[in-house]
Amino acid sequence: MDSGFDSLGDFFPIIIIGIIIIAIVILLTFIPVALWISALAAGVRVSIFTLVGMRLRRVVPNRVINPLIKAHKAGVDVNINQLESHYLAGGNVDRVVNALIAAQRANIELSFERAAAIDLAGRDVLQAVQMSVNPKVIETPFIAGIAMDGIEVKAKARITVRANIDRLVGGAGEETVIARVGEGVVSTIGSSDSHKKVLENPDSISHNVLNRGLDAGTAFEILSIDIADVDIGKNIGAILQTDQAEADKNIAQAKAEERRAMAVAQEQEMVARVEEMRAKVVEAEADVPLALAEALRSGNMGVMDYMNYKNINADTDMRDSIGKISDDDSDEK
Repeated sequence: MDSGFDSLGDFFPIIIIGIIIIAIVILLTFIPVALWISALAAGVRVSIFTLVGMRLRRVVPNRVINPLIKAHKAGVDVNINQLESHYLAGGNVDRVVNALIAAQRANIELSFERAAAIDLAGRDVLQAVQMSVNPKVIETPFIAGIAMDGIEVKAKARITVRANIDRLVGGAGEETVIARVGEGVVSTIGSSDSHKKVLENPDSISHNVLNRGLDAGTAFEILSIDIADVDIGKNIGAILQTDQAEADKNIAQAKAEERRAMAVAQEQEMVARVEEMRAKVVEAEADVPLALAEALRSGNMGVMDYMNYKNINADTDMRDSIGKISDDDSDEK
């Protein structure tokens, strides 16, 4: 028994050392001591308890401390509470600090609250600051307009814009600027008497569009609008006249076909009426023998009268036959 306790007593210091090492590893994992030392070396005073509190609040300490060190070295006045609250709100702390440093170097007035609001609005605040220093060129696609003489003119514009930091939150984007410039180009081309004037003086388009204040309500300030290319498109006026002539021809043909159909219908109606009248004549002729028989039976007509009637009919038939023969001979001659 004594030997067993003696052997256990031999391993006891090793077990204690192992527990201490595990505790130290867990402590170093939970508390970023290296980050704390880096902050102290950079002159940023951060307590260990603050870093522990970040861990408890599920904040990655280096996402806040490293930007804080960067801001302190650059002379930007921000505190750890501002950065941590922005991180908890879902913002990009590093990008906001970089934007503040860039704005300070460029003498652009930008507060932390404004930069954080721009970042939380979904815009790249660092890119906005860079665009305030270095303007951006937006190139539009070919914009087609039709002059008063019916010729289509296509123009491509280059828009030089600078970010307006005060209007980044709630301001319209590049698509709105391109749409407004396109509307102005189409309107200017459409008000020209001839496409030749547009080709001779394309800068009139840029002057007219630039004077309209198209950057109102947008996140940009338009510095210049330059016409990069002008091209001639289709003769829309001639195409429209051709289409109109084709449509008029089709309408005239339809009306003519309608009149022809009405004439054919009227002709068939007249043929039917002629046949109807012939039927009535045949019906009336069928009543003649009956009337003669009735006259003979009643004594209103004698035998001699009937014979005279037959002779007259025979003479009439003979004259008709002679007349037909004479007409045939004259046609042959």
